[in-house]
Amino acid sequence: MSQQEFGVARNSFASAGEIDTFLATLARFESGEISPDEWRAFRLVSGTYGQRQEGDLSMLRVKIPQGILTSAQVQAVAHVSETYSRGFSHVTTRQNVQFHFIPLHQIGAAMGVLDAAGLTTREACGNSVRNVTTSATAGVADDEVFDPVPFAEAFTRHFLRHPLSSTLPRKFKVAFSGGGRDHSFAAINDIGFFARWGASDTPCFRVVCAGGTATMVASGRLLFAELPATDILAVGEALLALFHARGDREHRQKNRMKFLVKSMGWDAFHAEFLTHFEAAKARSLRLPFDPSRPPRAAAPAARTAVPSTQEIDALLGADRVKGPGIVPRHLPIVDRKREATRARFLRTNVAPQRQHGFSIVTVTLPLGDVSSGRWRVLARLAEAYADGELRTTATQNVVLRWVPTEDVDALYTHLDRIGLGRPDPVSVADVGSCPGAESCKLAVTQSRGVAALVNEELENDLALLDRAKGLEVRVSGCPNGCGLHHVAGIGLQGGLRKVEGRPVPQYFLTIGGDASGEVARFGRLAAKVPARRVPSAIRKLVALYERERESEQETMTTFLGRVDIAVVKKELADLEKLDKSNAQPEDFIDLGETAAFAPITSEGECAV
Repeated sequence: MSQQEFGVARNSFASAGEIDTFLATLARFESGEISPDEWRAFRLVSGTYGQRQEGDLSMLRVKIPQGILTSAQVQAVAHVSETYSRGFSHVTTRQNVQFHFIPLHQIGAAMGVLDAAGLTTREACGNSVRNVTTSATAGVADDEVFDPVPFAEAFTRHFLRHPLSSTLPRKFKVAFSGGGRDHSFAAINDIGFFARWGASDTPCFRVVCAGGTATMVASGRLLFAELPATDILAVGEALLALFHARGDREHRQKNRMKFLVKSMGWDAFHAEFLTHFEAAKARSLRLPFDPSRPPRAAAPAARTAVPSTQEIDALLGADRVKGPGIVPRHLPIVDRKREATRARFLRTNVAPQRQHGFSIVTVTLPLGDVSSGRWRVLARLAEAYADGELRTTATQNVVLRWVPTEDVDALYTHLDRIGLGRPDPVSVADVGSCPGAESCKLAVTQSRGVAALVNEELENDLALLDRAKGLEVRVSGCPNGCGLHHVAGIGLQGGLRKVEGRPVPQYFLTIGGDASGEVARFGRLAAKVPARRVPSAIRKLVALYERERESEQETMTTFLGRVDIAVVKKELADLEKLDKSNAQPEDFIDLGETAAFAPITSEGECAV
């Protein structure tokens, strides 16, 4: 059944009976009928992670296929956020939404709300085919080859609940890129599809496989230079079958597709893949549409009335966010700089669509967080000004599309009223971050704390933001890289050092990462910087860029990718020095905390 009244209709991803199965399996675990390991494996495939806090607090992750949320689904996300979580939820780098600090016995009820809106948590976590991602501007970007969303959705539906999808040796990630400036990070996925036109203008894909980050970074290896779009399901079947059969299930920490390629060697891996591929093609797997005439993005047939200020205030209602952890503060711009901020928002957050007369509007979500009331207002604004959809981004923001260009200014007025009119998305004042030690068992540091510090210190330095235009800063609390720090212009990975026997939070600072193209470039270690000195390190790097760049046309991301690492190390050396003589009391407290830094990590559930 369709879950959408505006724009393109979309069928449900939910499945009857899954919530009952979840509750029945939980009961079996509590009665001792199944072991803790069996229960953990099951709940992970059902989208439920245990948190680092004692007790049964859990994180629930809901899949947002291709990052597309209908207005009805946004309402469901808002309901779960306020009823079962902290009054807000978190957009991830894989375009999903996460809810934290939910008691385990409320997970089933939360799943029920999402299920009714056509959303599922199935295979959002665990050793499964994870959310299949695309760019939020797919179908409307002015420079893409073609819209990959119909192909990505067909891939999603084929492999969701597939017999192999939840029984893999490790997680499996897939992304589709439409081409151009598309930023779907396809090169660092287990399968990355890049749109191409083939002979006679037939849709094809350049296909890479075995990409990834974490403890062994790898850009995807070329599998096909020009694969007919009709064969994308066969490629997926073949790689899953190979990984299922040959993956190392004993050493899961070092078992992604990239490790399998390394252990087998590319030639042997490729030869075995081709055997599986031919077998998959023989099964005549078909897309649910003619690939030469895929569904196309289209302007909405109708829009609702623009909400009044009274309606917006009512939707915000008793919008309350609560801890533990860092909570969002959605504050309107103060009067003295409102018009300057409006002009800047229209310059930095708005882009023309390929379809004449329409614009793409990015709504910046600091730390990827948004409160329940503001989710509801965004849903209404999407109905009134856009196509009834919100698209989550890999940079942890949301995008409205099909906004008539003449309505953009009015839309901004509403966004500013609810504190979501912040300019400069994907900049040094819009730092991406994983949840970090706020909830994750593996994290060493409060990655959200350092991200918030950088945002707060640099958001008003407009000259610096303009000089470092396009530079991405990303933070991860551990080496696994959920914040995608390995492929950021400036990447930060949480760690620690000791001064006089006392632990100090610090960050491994890397430079020059970039995964926006067809081959990923990974950051190089430049320094180990105490947490509170990170904003100073960024300022120093911007100053170095201005002194040493080849021309005014060279971007900072390009500069950081080619600069001599020794020059950067020398520039940051003074910030690395921390000892008894210059340590301040606050250096021993992690950002976002009030007590002394005392890192405690435990076995994570990423490789269960």
